Amino acid sequence: MKDITVAEVVAGIKSGDISCEELISGIYERIERSELNCYITLNRDKAIEEAIRVDKNREAYMDKRLLGVPIAIKDSISTAGIQTTCASKILTGYVPPYDATVIEALKREGAIIIGKTNMDEFCMGTSTETSYYGPTLNPHDHTRVPGGSSGGSAAAVSAGEALIALGSDTGGSIRCPASFCGVVGLKPTYGLVSRYGLIAYANSLEQIGPIATNVRDTALLLEVISAKDERDSTQIKIDNNSNSNYVFKTEKNGEDVRGLRIGVCREFLEGVAPEVEESVWHAIYKFEDLGASYEEISLKYLKYALAAYYIIAMSEASSNLARFDGLRYGLRLDMDADWHTTFSRIRGEGFGEEVKRRIILGTYALSVGYYGRYYLKALKIRTLIKREFEAALRAYDILAMPTMPCVAFKLGERIKDPLSLYLADVNTVPVNLAGLPSISVPCGVFNGLPIGLQLVSGQFQEDKIINAAMAYESSFKVFSS
Repeated sequence: MKDITVAEVVAGIKSGDISCEELISGIYERIERSELNCYITLNRDKAIEEAIRVDKNREAYMDKRLLGVPIAIKDSISTAGIQTTCASKILTGYVPPYDATVIEALKREGAIIIGKTNMDEFCMGTSTETSYYGPTLNPHDHTRVPGGSSGGSAAAVSAGEALIALGSDTGGSIRCPASFCGVVGLKPTYGLVSRYGLIAYANSLEQIGPIATNVRDTALLLEVISAKDERDSTQIKIDNNSNSNYVFKTEKNGEDVRGLRIGVCREFLEGVAPEVEESVWHAIYKFEDLGASYEEISLKYLKYALAAYYIIAMSEASSNLARFDGLRYGLRLDMDADWHTTFSRIRGEGFGEEVKRRIILGTYALSVGYYGRYYLKALKIRTLIKREFEAALRAYDILAMPTMPCVAFKLGERIKDPLSLYLADVNTVPVNLAGLPSISVPCGVFNGLPIGLQLVSGQFQEDKIINAAMAYESSFKVFSS
């Protein structure tokens, strides 16, 4: 499955050379044999039914760009008729009555939903170990984490348990597992993709984005899901956006990158594992070989990014998760008690330790006497970081850095030390604070474990990082599972 592209699958299904039913059935057989625990809920009956319908009536679907393509969906994205849990006990049994906007877009283009993928509970984690349904394993080494929070989606794509996938990214949750699993993951500009139907962790930071084995499939999936949606007031409505034809940038294996100016920020290389730094520098030198140029730069406010991010994210989470009380949907307990006792007991039993920790810290940061000291100060730092990125991206076309400071770490190695998990996000969270687009592409391997290169561009300039990533991928095949 890793060696076939979306375009090849769609062409094969439309011509009749590929049986959609056999393709989908084969994926479910692979999932059944798998030890990875990529999925929480499977959509087998409906998916095979849809595949049979495609095979029987393929002439009616010739305009569909994702016809018969098997896609995995992160379990924080609402899917009508399919359980959506956010990997939390408190939402066990919850079946949304509606589709998220991105799901509607996928269905319009003929994609077939395989199931809902495992994740860190309510997107809170870097390893997919905080899931109520158990951890997902890294396809390259089953003793290691796949990254998080969209670990199930990235692992499914990497292991051939889906062709493409959707994740969401609040502070690196697409790019981290893409790096650890050796696939491509893209976090769009904040406001490009509708968040309607995404169960919120931190509204001002998160975006839904694509995960695939190659840049072209990533670009195609981004085109499909970035449809306009009047229901999301945070989505920027851009008319005739000349940068939105993302697939075009991949048609000739990326445009000429000669003259491309790359900024390499020193702060993003501090504390990075030697093997990661070496692979990233090799990638930058390869861009030089293609005619690009680079300069080392410094962003002085980056040292405050991690602290500011976690204050903002936890504060927004404490507000967003107040709605989960088990009284209207999800977990129910048989209790004969007052509302306050019932509310506390349900949340105490329904939420995992990491979610409780973030709710408590976020509530503290928003409390009287501390709101200005923590939350407002974090927002000011966010503004400074955003302005610094904007200045850098006026001088350079893209910025390059490691996606993660290390390769995938072992299961259980950091889960009992929350601070070490938070520190692993040091290279990804600044991009979310600034609301910029970013892509992670494989750039090397160390002891069989993938290493990711992160490319960042200006707001709504996804075309720049897609073009650069495609040129790099086409010229240098650095990873093959």
